[in-house]
Amino acid sequence: METFAAHDGLIAGRYRLDRRIGRGGMGTVWRATDELLSREVAVKELHMGEGTLPGLCAADTRSERARMLREARAAALIKHPNVVVLHDIVEQDGRPWIVMELVDGRALSVVLAADGPLAAPEAARIALALLSALRAAHARGVLHRDIKPPNVLLESATGRVVLTDFGIAQVTGATTITETGAFVGSPEYTAPERISGGRTGPACDLWSLGVLLCAALSGHTPFRRDSLGGTLNAVVQEELRLPAEAQPLLPVVRGLLERDPAHRMGADEAERLLRTYLATGRVPDRARAGRTRRWPALRGAGRGPGPSVLPGGPGRPRTALTAAVAVVTLAGMGAGLAALLSGGGGWTEGRSGAASRPLEPPGPEPPASAAVDAPPGYHPVQDPVGFALAVPDGYTRSFEPPRVYYSSPDRGIRLGVLVQDPVKDGPYGALRGAASQAPGTYPGYRAAGLARTAHRQFPAASWEFTWNGPDGAAVRSYDVAWDEAGRMYDVSVSGPAGRAQEIRRHLDTALDGFARIKPVSSP
Repeated sequence: METFAAHDGLIAGRYRLDRRIGRGGMGTVWRATDELLSREVAVKELHMGEGTLPGLCAADTRSERARMLREARAAALIKHPNVVVLHDIVEQDGRPWIVMELVDGRALSVVLAADGPLAAPEAARIALALLSALRAAHARGVLHRDIKPPNVLLESATGRVVLTDFGIAQVTGATTITETGAFVGSPEYTAPERISGGRTGPACDLWSLGVLLCAALSGHTPFRRDSLGGTLNAVVQEELRLPAEAQPLLPVVRGLLERDPAHRMGADEAERLLRTYLATGRVPDRARAGRTRRWPALRGAGRGPGPSVLPGGPGRPRTALTAAVAVVTLAGMGAGLAALLSGGGGWTEGRSGAASRPLEPPGPEPPASAAVDAPPGYHPVQDPVGFALAVPDGYTRSFEPPRVYYSSPDRGIRLGVLVQDPVKDGPYGALRGAASQAPGTYPGYRAAGLARTAHRQFPAASWEFTWNGPDGAAVRSYDVAWDEAGRMYDVSVSGPAGRAQEIRRHLDTALDGFARIKPVSSP
């Protein structure tokens, strides 16, 4: 049985909450009854204030309130059968609640988890409905920016496809939450130009639709990796590999997953090809500039092995990031704006429009190497990114932009280090921003503590939390960030909750011996 706060389950004296039907990083959705009109509705409660993350300040609460109001306004602008209907927005206990139509059915994510991947005709039908919804949203100047299976509802009685959750939508002319440099959304489904700080437009939603098509056809996206940094790197610059199950709709999927938004397939062409498929059972090759664009055939069959390689197109260089420079903006990575140079020199521009530099810190020149005291069971490392520390014996290094990892032989424990420019609100503000996004990033997230502290004499912040790993087992994470000599350093360790003492010891050892050194040209 659900428990309620002082409102006793009655919102605005009208909407009687029944049971929780969904929860995400930004809100909880309840099934409810509109007692005035005697109809069932869905009511979304915003996650804000002390109910979700201890220590949120007034500015955070205002941002969360603004986010929900933007969702309501964005949805209210759009009148379309494939977009959820907004009925009302009310205030209860000092927070806003959105009242929407109740779609009696399942989210696409639930369908995929319970029933497996979709047949190509059903995937094409859903994609056509979403294209129609996006065309209506874009015509009103609204970008959804979070197209993914949990935000697509399938009505049980009619099969109607409904796009919901405009919580991070961008309305033309409106101030956006991400202007501070924070990144909101689902990295697996986010267009590379958004990650790399480029201009955003309707093409971003079309990229996300292409990723969703892959997930619907195969049960997974082409960009899923073991870590958030690995996922971002896959989206932005790794060779694109598509599952064999995408074969029936391959020209559409490839066209939507064109990294260069200027050459990405548009909504009209995608709709034409999908309708052709439903009518004839095949999708014709795309034509551009009077010639047919040819692609290599898919390699492999079935799920998993044998993906196909998607090049950038004949004679077209890969876009978004060069091999020399990786610029990522993501609050949920453990600290806000992350700018990382993985070789070479020069400048590049981040999301905020400010220039980001290579990792070599300004201020006092660090030594080329540093003596690190390594206790028994540990050994010193001099990392080329620009730091030295003690690492447990047997751990191996990997670079998953923008973070360096040292992992145990069984990969059960990972020690990560991020070096970046300082953020506006300092280490505490950076980790607080990450924590505010954590419920949508870490399944089963539960916070243990977020506090201001000090590392040696430097301003610092610490964050502890537990979440559920891929196998459902509890994972414990510790994160400490501090400012030093014009850079922010972030050291984190995660592993099985049952080994929390060992994980904490690795973090303390890394922090005790941590030293800046001069970075070299390659990570």
